[in-house]
Amino acid sequence: MIRSIALALLMMVPSVGLAELKFSPVFGDSMVVQRDKPIRVWGWTQGGTEVSVEMAGHSASAKADSEGRFDVVLDPLPAGGPHELVIDADQSHTFRDVLVGEVWVCSGQSNMAWDVLRANDPDLESLSANFPNIRLISVPQVASQEPLNDFNGKWEACTPETVKSFSAVGYFFGRQLHQTLDVPVGLIDNAWGGSAAEAWIRRDVLEEAGQFDELLDKWDSTVAQYDHDAALAKWKEQVQKWEENKRGPKPRAPRDQRGSNHRPANLYNGVLHPILGYTIRGAIWYQGESNAGRAYQYRDLFPLMIQTWRDHWGQDDFSFYWVQLADYKGEVDEPAESEWAELREAQTMTMAKLPNTGEAVIIDLGEASDIHPKNKQDVAKRLARWALANDYEIDIPYRSPNFESLEIKGNRAILKFDHVGGGLDTFDVREPIGFTIAANDKKFIHANAKITSRDTIEVWSDEVEDPAAVRYAWADNPICNVQSNEGLPMTPFRTDDWPGVTAGNVK
Repeated sequence: MIRSIALALLMMVPSVGLAELKFSPVFGDSMVVQRDKPIRVWGWTQGGTEVSVEMAGHSASAKADSEGRFDVVLDPLPAGGPHELVIDADQSHTFRDVLVGEVWVCSGQSNMAWDVLRANDPDLESLSANFPNIRLISVPQVASQEPLNDFNGKWEACTPETVKSFSAVGYFFGRQLHQTLDVPVGLIDNAWGGSAAEAWIRRDVLEEAGQFDELLDKWDSTVAQYDHDAALAKWKEQVQKWEENKRGPKPRAPRDQRGSNHRPANLYNGVLHPILGYTIRGAIWYQGESNAGRAYQYRDLFPLMIQTWRDHWGQDDFSFYWVQLADYKGEVDEPAESEWAELREAQTMTMAKLPNTGEAVIIDLGEASDIHPKNKQDVAKRLARWALANDYEIDIPYRSPNFESLEIKGNRAILKFDHVGGGLDTFDVREPIGFTIAANDKKFIHANAKITSRDTIEVWSDEVEDPAAVRYAWADNPICNVQSNEGLPMTPFRTDDWPGVTAGNVK
């Protein structure tokens, strides 16, 4: 970690005092640039230098500022290539084998970082990954409290070898777009396993929001009190004692808290900033597990993160689609409160707060004993449905049924849903399962349910005379089976707003 911090400090400044022409590695041979949008090219050279950029017969120019930073914007280009992208300043540089197509960022924590080699059927998937017009680039995990401009990475064509270590969700998503649209696809993976949402947001944005002060204070205190040299010395003593008898697991080396993937702004600066501004179609996101204990806070934190990315990307409200948390942990016999259910609720709420966002529901694809379900193919397909329908105007089902309204009639709760596609349906058994019901005493019990029309379900229990609230799939690992006719699972929900178990958790 000490080496990572030192490397981060070196990468903060792009050596603009020299005339050397420099770029973020997101620009490179074999890259894909976004079609049908202005193509932004930036880098560093001698201050005041006139810089020209040319590709496919289009050219543009701009002057580097006093610090040597230049930003040049080329007119939009149609899909195609390969082309050469030529930059002329005090020096000249040519990027070769450049394709024009669709560019997506693949981000989040470990379920997005999970590579093809660890997904379902890794042998078959890698053997068939001969897609020269799908290009891949990964950003290494370097944390920083200061914005970085560089990273150790390069674009590569998708082959049976290069795909193995790439994000499985990212690759399967990109492959679906490539095969459907028949255009080049560029995928940028900067996911970091175990990361928390606050690490992906600028520090000043969190400060200005005014509601994350306790979280920031906690981290400031942690960093101020942390002595990595002392932690290393203590660990070495523990290892020495362990070597004497080798009982139990070997002590793990301490993690430098300064470089934590939970520390606010660390990942925004370290793995997002170097690509920030590269012209893209949108981003796909799989994260939330690390914030489940603070789900109420996530209601504001997650949309703030998305808006921060958009504000500083400088590309309007680009598409942002995420994966709702899967089912996980043990099934329970009786209704109970759930941090994971509250986090799923916070994710769903974000669609109403920000435009051009979408949620892939995978409450049917998880594994009770594994936080990293291996079926990344279906996860990617559900994300791809959002993109194909909204970004590429292909008429396919893409959104899961979602709770719309509740009406109480006697001891019956009549639930109405939208985005039901061809109508509500069930999986495995005909009876809808996964519903609980409660009176004003807030004591939920399992409920009976019946589909009464294409978009309504009636819920009741003979033990509840005056129902006040209904919940569906409200558990870490719920037993539930409602879906649309097209097979998209119903979005977990509750009709009440009674305080949950994470309501007061802020740090």
